[in-house]
Order: sequence, then structure tokens, then C-alpha cells
Amino acid sequence: MPRRYLKHIMPDHRTMREHPHLRRFGQRLAEPKLWHLNRRSVAFGLALGVFVAFMPILGQMLVAAALAILFRVNLPISVMAVWLTNPLTIAPIYYLCYQVGAALLALPISDHAFIMSWEWFKTEFLAIWQPLLLGCFVLGIISAIISVLLVRLFWRVIVIRTWLKRRGNKN
Repeated sequence: MPRRYLKHIMPDHRTMREHPHLRRFGQRLAEPKLWHLNRRSVAFGLALGVFVAFMPILGQMLVAAALAILFRVNLPISVMAVWLTNPLTIAPIYYLCYQVGAALLALPISDHAFIMSWEWFKTEFLAIWQPLLLGCFVLGIISAIISVLLVRLFWRVIVIRTWLKRRGNKN
């Protein structure tokens, strides 16, 4: 069952609540729904984390944690899902987001050479921010919906296989 595997890899909620940096959140972290491992909580926690991962913002993990607390979905899953965009994947993901946004806005896709400077930000980024944000939002929503469907399907298949296996052992 997926619950056993997830319990094995996830941190203990008591340890997390007693962590010195997390104590300031107090009773908000004591909410059982934030730590519960069921199909709904894991699916929507993953969807929330994947959506936030597509947003080009700083502090994605903090945003995912705050939204998980607000929507009462699995906190560790939503924070871990943010790492979909990591130093290896961030450039291709955001380039794809830019391409999707430009296609939706019917703008030509132009080559923008990235140079880490204030001049680049003032000229090039101001030309691509609209298609980039639109593409990030659209792909974030699509990826979140797909992740919910896949988790719920995967969870259901494992539960059915476990049930059939248990039923087969009884006969």
C-alpha cells in the first residue's frame, strides 16, 4: 500500500512540530490533515506543490507550506513537490512555459540570450514576462490536474491489487 511507503520516507510529524524553527507556527502544524496520508491529502498536496513549482517566484517551499496549511493538504508532500523545479530542470521548464505562453498570446518566439545583469533584466525580461507568467500558470494548472489524476489512479490500482492479493490468500 502506498501509505506504508510514504510513512517510511516522510519525516515524523511530532519531530517536525518540535523542531526549533517550526515551533513558531504553533498549533497550525498540529492540524492532523497536514500529516494524514490518504488518497485525497496526498493527491492535492502533490498538486499544490507542482503548481507552486511552476511559478517563477522566490521561496517556493515557503509558499507551498503556507498554502498546504491554508488548504489543509499534506504538508511534506506539497513542500517536496516543489523540487520539481531544481537547478537542473528550471531552465527547460521555464523555456517551455515561455513557449506555451507566447503561443497562447500569438507572439513570436524570439531568442533571448540570458546574461546575468541589470541591463538584461531591464530590456529582455520585460519583453518576455507576460508569456512566461501565462505559460507558467497554464502549465502549472495542467500539471496539477494531471498529478491529482495520476496519484488517485495509482493509489486505486495499488489498493485493488492489495485487496485481490489478500482475497486470493484467503481461498
